[in-house]
Amino acid sequence: MNSENLRKRITCSGYIIIILFLVFLLRLWQLQVLEGKRYRGLTESNRIKVLNIAAQRGIIYDRNGKSLVKNGPFYSVSIIPGAAQNIDVHALSSLLEMSETDIKSRLSTDVPPFETIKLKEGISFNEVAYIEARRSDFPGLIIETDVTRHYVYANVGAHVVGYLGMPGPEKLKSFKSSDIPPNAFTGKWGIEALYDKQLRGTPGKRYIEVDALGRQLKIIREDPPQKGEDIKISLDIDLQRKIEEGFNGRTGAAVALDPSTGEILSLVSLPSFNPNLFSRGISSSDWEALNRNPDHPFLNRALQSQYPPGSVFKIIVAIAALDENILPAGFTVKCNGRIRYGRWVFKCWKRSGHGVVDLHKAIVESCDVFFYKTGKALGIDTIAKYARKFGLGMPTGVKLVHEKTGFIPTTGWKRRVYNKPWYIGDTYHAAIGQGYVLVTPFQQALMISAIANNGTVYKPTLIKKTGPPEVLRKIVLRPGTLETVKEALRDVVNERDGTAYWRARSDKYVFAGKTGTAQVIRERKGKTRKETPERFKDHAWFVSFAPYNKPLIAMSILVEHGGHGSSAAAPIAKKAMEYYLDQIDLAKNQANITGERR
Repeated sequence: MNSENLRKRITCSGYIIIILFLVFLLRLWQLQVLEGKRYRGLTESNRIKVLNIAAQRGIIYDRNGKSLVKNGPFYSVSIIPGAAQNIDVHALSSLLEMSETDIKSRLSTDVPPFETIKLKEGISFNEVAYIEARRSDFPGLIIETDVTRHYVYANVGAHVVGYLGMPGPEKLKSFKSSDIPPNAFTGKWGIEALYDKQLRGTPGKRYIEVDALGRQLKIIREDPPQKGEDIKISLDIDLQRKIEEGFNGRTGAAVALDPSTGEILSLVSLPSFNPNLFSRGISSSDWEALNRNPDHPFLNRALQSQYPPGSVFKIIVAIAALDENILPAGFTVKCNGRIRYGRWVFKCWKRSGHGVVDLHKAIVESCDVFFYKTGKALGIDTIAKYARKFGLGMPTGVKLVHEKTGFIPTTGWKRRVYNKPWYIGDTYHAAIGQGYVLVTPFQQALMISAIANNGTVYKPTLIKKTGPPEVLRKIVLRPGTLETVKEALRDVVNERDGTAYWRARSDKYVFAGKTGTAQVIRERKGKTRKETPERFKDHAWFVSFAPYNKPLIAMSILVEHGGHGSSAAAPIAKKAMEYYLDQIDLAKNQANITGERR
């Protein structure tokens, strides 16, 4: 080999060495500079673990300061990801009483950095003690504590208070939920969902140092959690319970409002459900039972069910007739129990008829024939205008659920939808709250509340207000219109011939109200009401307010397939209103005694 070839080989080897050195140098620069932050994070994650510290959720109180919920611990068994690879799955299966397949499936779950892998949730305190005693055999196994709820009144008011559950993937992805830990409980229904952000608070963080086996060495730092806000709602839980008990197991809805503020005193939907079933993760069997229940306990009937209003709608027709001045002084109708229109016969509920009837008697005794003729004189479009003034056929604005709006028909609607004219028979049906007319129990409560307070529609609220109430609109009517109707509503309850006299009149207070019976199907010839199957029986309505001179409560009661409003719905309202007014009187007396002592 000559010296020239040797020199070339040495030069070539030198270049190769330089190139390799540069490659190693570039790789070192990439690791140290470009990816240094990432690898430092990975190194830290092998040494430091971050555990969430659950925040105490805010308490929900009723208007009188009674706690509707209590916070309690929710225990879970978790494992630090770095220790999961060397865990004895067979022994862990025996300890946790879980299948090996289930454990392996959970261990293979990808979790974000610093997060733990949840193995079993909702374990009891006895299980916690049992696992803690054997935890040294399973490096990296930890007990985590979250906060769950106990609903003090169980089924009572469940549609209002709501329940908690784990957030779904969509909620976690949303911007508003960016501060929610993946395994935290969040509001899924009712007040718990509506005011979730205020109630849930901010979770804390505990930074711990662990060894290679995942065993905790020391706590490096701890950021304490911040408790959620407490909320006082407008609901009176004792009134709520009194009303629900009054239904005696029947299906239906009720709404009670403070007519001077719009505060919701009670919102009942039956059947209800027990929110405590969700507090520790509902079982599949309980979930299936609730969803397959033919009575639909998750349905909020006060806001999401629509019914014909029956004779309660006569209040609107009477107000429209007075305000439009279509009833001359001394106007009367002779009721023989029916009215003919062409070949059609429209009956009054009282087959023998009411005799000579004026407006006052027509409301007190609920004469259908009087309102057939009055409705015809008004026309459906005028009736619809007044119905909407009082909030029928439109959203109430309560955000608990996606509410139904009810329906108030017009001539234009029928022409547009069915390409048919509006017939006089359609008006007859509508004038007594049948036919196409549909309302929700909440709308009926809003209507009677506006009548009770002489024409103000307040914005309904579930929060106990400290400032002035929000007014949605003022209903301007001819002088004397509401006074005339209210006097008749008082006598519905307090005159012997009134439809609610025998079941709603109180010896303590003067009530005003209106019964209603909403037909579900038309009567069939040869079939008596007693022979009608339960699911086809009429719905029972009663709207009311009390005391008459200075109303403190306005109510709407609907008993599904209850028959007559006077017998099924009115007694519930009577007991509820007497109870509520008794409590107000008791509080006043106690305040007076306290004042005298001072």
